[in-house]
Amino acid sequence: MTEPNDTVPESHTAPESNATTGPEGTDAPLHRRGIKSYVIRAGRMTQAQNRGLEDIWPRFGLTIADGRQDLDVLFGRQAPRVVEIGFGMGNSLIEQAETHPDTDFIGIEVHAPGVGKLLDEVDKRGLTNLRVYREDALAVLEQCLPEGSLTTLQLFFPDPWPKKKHHKRRIVQPAFVELIRTRLMPGGTFHMATDWEAYAEWMAEVMEAAPGYANTASAETAPYVPRPAFRPLTKFEARGEKLGHGVWDLIYRREG
Repeated sequence: MTEPNDTVPESHTAPESNATTGPEGTDAPLHRRGIKSYVIRAGRMTQAQNRGLEDIWPRFGLTIADGRQDLDVLFGRQAPRVVEIGFGMGNSLIEQAETHPDTDFIGIEVHAPGVGKLLDEVDKRGLTNLRVYREDALAVLEQCLPEGSLTTLQLFFPDPWPKKKHHKRRIVQPAFVELIRTRLMPGGTFHMATDWEAYAEWMAEVMEAAPGYANTASAETAPYVPRPAFRPLTKFEARGEKLGHGVWDLIYRREG
């Protein structure tokens, strides 16, 4: 499946777990080593994308080999910290970073054209509050981001893997959700959005069973929230709205 912002599925593998089943009564195993929820697809690189990867990467690119980050040192200040997994071509993330200069952003994506495009835009717009990993997101969370360091983690339009036999590839699984909880600061939020209603229901079921989270939705809209103004509307999403297609946002807050 192609992502709504013309990208490929998000970048992560799955952590090991002793549990054997997922939500909806399926036989979907929880995240295990070797099961990936993304597929890297080849794509042509434009001159701007190559420029981003070759010329801009040394200033804004990060790798797992860099080890555990001190985010205050990385950005040279104390500020709210937002991580987005699977930013695709980066349009939404660039808009957020430009609109919120007092917030620091880290994007994680394995798709080379998307990383290159985002870095090219970072340079052209003179942004200093955005860094990028072209790595497996789970490894980044486990090895590079400190516990309790994030204000928000964003997962927008991940691959829904709609076939039942592929549900084990879905990124939203109990072990992944618990890992995110440890990286959020108390009161930090995990924000998901999907245009697949069945995946939205899966997300809600996983999150409602996850310890240490509270749903921020009102009683009238629970478990979903209206699209927050701070989440940019993608071209795909705007086109879908005109056709009557639904999009579901879920925001859960870390407690304690």
